[in-house]
Amino acid sequence: MNIVKLSYKNIIAKPLQTFLTVLILSLSIGLLLGVKQLNKVFESQLQQSLNGVDMVVGAKGSPLQLVLSTVLHIDNPTGNIPYNKAKEIAENKYIQEAIPISIGDNYKGYKIVGTTAGFVNLHKTEIEAGVLFNTPYEVVIGNAVSENLNLNIGDTFSSSHGMIENAIESHDEYPLKVVGILKPTQNVVDRLILTNLESIWHLHEHVSEGSNHDHSHDDEDITALLIKFKNKRGLLRLPRSINENTPFQAALPKYQLDKLFKLTAIGAKAITWIALSILFVSGISMFVSLYRMVKERAKELALIRTYGASRNKLILLVFSEGLLVGISSFFLGVLLATFSLQTIFSLIKDMYKQQIYLLEYHIDILDLLLFIFGIIIIATLIAIRPIFKMDISKIISHES
Repeated sequence: MNIVKLSYKNIIAKPLQTFLTVLILSLSIGLLLGVKQLNKVFESQLQQSLNGVDMVVGAKGSPLQLVLSTVLHIDNPTGNIPYNKAKEIAENKYIQEAIPISIGDNYKGYKIVGTTAGFVNLHKTEIEAGVLFNTPYEVVIGNAVSENLNLNIGDTFSSSHGMIENAIESHDEYPLKVVGILKPTQNVVDRLILTNLESIWHLHEHVSEGSNHDHSHDDEDITALLIKFKNKRGLLRLPRSINENTPFQAALPKYQLDKLFKLTAIGAKAITWIALSILFVSGISMFVSLYRMVKERAKELALIRTYGASRNKLILLVFSEGLLVGISSFFLGVLLATFSLQTIFSLIKDMYKQQIYLLEYHIDILDLLLFIFGIIIIATLIAIRPIFKMDISKIISHES
């Protein structure tokens, strides 16, 4: 007796019921796997992008917007602050390092950030090819920028004013030259174009002044300071002092991103509970399907017993039917989740120029497979109860 073949025939004998069971089960599996992976990827991206930044000092406004624009680079800045005043804050005894950044231009949607060499060290990367920017109009590009725009050492391009791709105003008369390419990190620096602060200031000087005379740059603006503290005392004292006693705003990236993650986690938990509810319903549906098979095909099962099949063979028949439905649903659910995740990641790449990869996906799949296997075993154990109470002679004589 071919158990698998017989199970398959039992399944296709009730196509509508099988289809609904597989559909519900695969949808719940896809939702669970997708939400778990999105949560993991989102949290990882947030944590990686912090890179030890304890505080951001910028213009007054939304602290979350300040963090998103200067740490994750996925929003517009709250404004600019005078560099000479920012340097006074940077000299505080509690500050270990203060890295200035100036944001305001882009090239084909990739942000151009004026900064110092400390920004590269902050993101725990280094030059893969070429050298670090040294003079105005030299740039170092992230690995994703190099790959997606096919830019190499020695290439030049003109930046566009503002954060919008294909902006009308561009700095054609001041081309930027690629002198270095960073090693890949899979975080925010991969999609940035880095240059020194003077480059940003010079690019904007010609708009307002059109002159080449020297500047000390003490009167120039920056977008923000990225600050690392020497110890926790700075974290306790400086943010409140800056917010109350200066025209600037101090935001704590970890605190702001934790708040953001908690807000998104509410939606993720709601979807997870919905998926678990659907999974529970599909488990019941599977049990009903197996139980009805045992009850409705009692005569066939009894005849199988008379031909010498053991009770264990009947149990195996019921289990294999549940296994076929469960495994089919599982692989369909994994395909659904994978396709949906890749679509979402592709949209994120198009919108935010950030390449995202699946994290420990095989582990999530294995965990869920074991969970589904457990559901199949439980459904089978409940459904096979009539087999133990089966009176073969009575069933055959009654049917005949």
